[in-house]
Amino acid sequence: MNLTTALLTGSAAAVTATSAVPLRRLALRRHLTDRPAAHKTNRRVTPYLGGIAIVLGTMVSAPSAAADPRLLAIMLGGVAMAVLGLLDDLRPLSPITRLTVETVVAAGVVFNGVLAPLTGHWVDIPLTVFWIVLITNAFNLLDNMDGALPAVAGVSCGMLSATAFMLGHAGTGLFLATASAACAGFLLHNWPPARMFMGDSGSLYLGFIASCSATLLVTEMSSAAVPAGLLLPVFVAVTDTCVVMLARKLNGRPLLQGGTDHLSHRLRLLGLGTGSVATTLAALAGLANALALAVALGVVAPVIAAAAAFTVLVILVALFLGVDVCYPKAATGQRTPSISKLT
Repeated sequence: MNLTTALLTGSAAAVTATSAVPLRRLALRRHLTDRPAAHKTNRRVTPYLGGIAIVLGTMVSAPSAAADPRLLAIMLGGVAMAVLGLLDDLRPLSPITRLTVETVVAAGVVFNGVLAPLTGHWVDIPLTVFWIVLITNAFNLLDNMDGALPAVAGVSCGMLSATAFMLGHAGTGLFLATASAACAGFLLHNWPPARMFMGDSGSLYLGFIASCSATLLVTEMSSAAVPAGLLLPVFVAVTDTCVVMLARKLNGRPLLQGGTDHLSHRLRLLGLGTGSVATTLAALAGLANALALAVALGVVAPVIAAAAAFTVLVILVALFLGVDVCYPKAATGQRTPSISKLT
């Protein structure tokens, strides 16, 4: 890490940590808060707007995008996602509205050259758009327990930054390094017990820039390395989404209804404390990203890495589905999650 990178990452952490304080006060004053509910684990009213602090911290690296239109597209798209998330925090938007905007923004980035070479044909365009939108929302789902998402995203962006620098993408590496530092700055406010949440503005922003950055980096790799290069940097979010969607399908619950059935909640049921859950998920993200870096360095064959990642994904999904999250029978026959074991 050179002096410029060190100064900017330190600045990103400082900007996020300090700007979160007035933003927290504003959120409390304007009643922009998350309130306890049956499908949530927070036990007190907690202000939003932490995502705005993360965006402000990351923007200290904005000048680095001047030389790369693809990185500029990612940064602008990320800001658009943050605005979308902020609007959703202020007044919940319909799923159709959210998905439409997300698809348009993702398509804009793809048409600026951030395209995963999966097949070498035009079908790569919709596949890449779909992947970016999927991972953006997977990160949104992962933001369900104090410290979990900023810890996972901080590690993932940090490791992706190392991969970017190694592949010669200095601007992208700097951007991801400041994103990682911004997550660290926000953890000061979000570590359990959290005094502030990032909200959809932060989770959509982090999911978008992580998925787009990983996609940008695989354009410099062989076609065989693309699956591993896309999956491994966002492995934890993908695993969580698979567990949640399969569990809800098997239990006959609406797929988009909130609940305490995520990886974090299942780890709590296995006896881990909230801080330990965040640390465990971050460690898993670190291992997956280390394997992605090994692929980029040519140390591990991409086919082996992809096969290992898929195998571990299937095993983890099967294991976590076996954790009883207590869906008691309701009067209507609808099964809803109990949080009695999470308190």
